[in-house]
Amino acid sequence: MIGAKSRDAFVARYGDIYEHTPWIVEAAWPQAPFEDAQTMIAATSRIIHDAGEARQKALVQAHPELARKLGVDPDLGRLSAAEQEGAGLDRLTQEEFVAFRALNDAYRARFDMPFVICVRRATKELMRREIERRLDQSPEVELAEALRQIDQIALLRLKDRTGQ
Repeated sequence: MIGAKSRDAFVARYGDIYEHTPWIVEAAWPQAPFEDAQTMIAATSRIIHDAGEARQKALVQAHPELARKLGVDPDLGRLSAAEQEGAGLDRLTQEEFVAFRALNDAYRARFDMPFVICVRRATKELMRREIERRLDQSPEVELAEALRQIDQIALLRLKDRTGQ
């Protein structure tokens, strides 16, 4: 079971599974305890879906760009930094960095948000291909994809936290 004795304890324990956006976990508190990580993420995903486009875009904006500053960005959250390091984004060659920077810039110019992907489920090559593929999507489809990726990130973080 995933829960806590109080809302504050629940948010303190799980609030960072969504990057810099603890309001999502706080909004899920009345539904706690959750049977497992999948059940909790299903609930938080509904909260995000119902929050409206402005809050959804703010959630996406809270995520760091991939491989920013050769993968080491002082603004990265602790969990994002570890995930990007695990994917090797902190060890890019200069050529790889330039390619990621150009793709990130093109993506931001097209969608006005950072490219989000669950880096723990992707290689550097897959990430590059996904940015290229997703650049062709409509803004509506891309926002929905970014939110799906964010849910995957949150699920893995929650599983890490709960040992599931």
